Amino acid sequence: MTAFILVAGLHTGGWVWQDVAGRLREAGAEAYPVTLTGMGDAHRPAGPGTDLQTHIEDVVRQIDEVDADEVVMVGHCYGVHPALGAAARRPERISRIVYVDTLMPQDGDPAVKSIPDPALAARLLSLDGQAGDDRPVPPPALKEWERWGSTAGVPAEALARLTERAAPQSAGTLTQPLRLPEAAFGLPTTGVLCTGNGSSIETVESLVRLGDPRLQALAHPRVGFFELHTGHWPMLSVPDELAGVLLRAAAGEGYRLAATACEPPAHQRTFLIDVPERPRERTGHVDLYLPDADGPRPAVVFVHGGPVPAGVEPTPRDWPAFVGYGRYTAGLGAVGVTLDHRLHDITDYERAAEDVAAAVELVRADPRVDADRVALWFFSGGGPLSAHWLSAPPPWLRCVAATYPILAPLPNWGMGDSRFRPAAALPAAGRLPVVLTRVELERPEIAATIEEFLAAATACAADVEVIDVPLGHHGFETLDHTDAARHALDTAVRSVLGHLEY
Repeated sequence: MTAFILVAGLHTGGWVWQDVAGRLREAGAEAYPVTLTGMGDAHRPAGPGTDLQTHIEDVVRQIDEVDADEVVMVGHCYGVHPALGAAARRPERISRIVYVDTLMPQDGDPAVKSIPDPALAARLLSLDGQAGDDRPVPPPALKEWERWGSTAGVPAEALARLTERAAPQSAGTLTQPLRLPEAAFGLPTTGVLCTGNGSSIETVESLVRLGDPRLQALAHPRVGFFELHTGHWPMLSVPDELAGVLLRAAAGEGYRLAATACEPPAHQRTFLIDVPERPRERTGHVDLYLPDADGPRPAVVFVHGGPVPAGVEPTPRDWPAFVGYGRYTAGLGAVGVTLDHRLHDITDYERAAEDVAAAVELVRADPRVDADRVALWFFSGGGPLSAHWLSAPPPWLRCVAATYPILAPLPNWGMGDSRFRPAAALPAAGRLPVVLTRVELERPEIAATIEEFLAAATACAADVEVIDVPLGHHGFETLDHTDAARHALDTAVRSVLGHLEY
């Protein structure tokens, strides 16, 4: 017999698992939703000193009360922290840990690190991880749940019930570090990713291939993945599908990243066009590819995406795609500019924006560049950085381009009211030309942000040219060596150069 211990996330209790637990029992499994201390159980109210350790002990007691051959721990959001802590105390009892739309914490991480609301996270981090801090963190109001994750698919009545039953959470449960012995990292693991909240298997796979050592464990054969096409609360939006996934996870099913691991990784494969080498000059974090021309030339500044983990080698400006763009632009008579910026985490957009602005000023000050004819070209996760330039375009900015861009913060980024929203900035761009390259096989979570941007463009009659890449993938420059992809890239480059009056 398999028993599922279900641990809820922030501000919620065992009640949130009611429908999922029912489906699991109907399938012949046991299900034990846990209500953590202070999260809605009148017999266990939050008292002085309630912290993460308190909640870990709650889950340990539940494990000890279960008589089953296999115990599967399921943690949603914050709930994975007490679930992991308890599994580390009873590793011999646990057959698998399932993460439901949440990050995989490392030893020493407090739960606050995974909170998507940056303002709340900053306030809690100011407590310096004080264990036992029982100051209550109030739950979100009805219209605030989106700051914690997408509510896509959650029925209105379920969202109202979530708001009504949500409980304040002791700050100490979020600031106390999670301590995990080595045994906790050896347990079979399953990740359930909710695409409506900005997570997908393809995204995880691409991050692993970037070489971040913290993520290499995700490619181990004991780690599997499933996707649910819904928001951050699948137990409320798709309980049947979630229960089915949990049963399959318990049986050892799931997508394995290692099964499709490739050498070299996609971002290090060759550029789709054989471009001759060009002179390159490197100043700090900025590279200039120089054309064969006298006098100042227009420039195109290519801004890579991310987040790219700190320490990844080679850095983005040395990736074949950006080297290729730089050389290709220089071959057509303009200065191609690539740079490295510090977008290492979704919290780094402010400093990445500073890096891009500094690079632009360096480029415009170069005597070989026509300072009045510059274009900025953003890729993938660099797309939100375009918002600043769209909201107040300087006269020298002749064009903004974006290729397979993320054009709105994804729901699990917690940046709903951020200034990094190109769609919101677009009405202020006036007649500034925008060249957008869109791939047909885009990830759904990214495609949704592009549609939001194009809807805003239609509403304000913005000058947006869309160039489609048939059967193209995210990162098509090194993945899709097709005539259609080469034609789309050439069309985009020449369109941008045309806006520079070249």
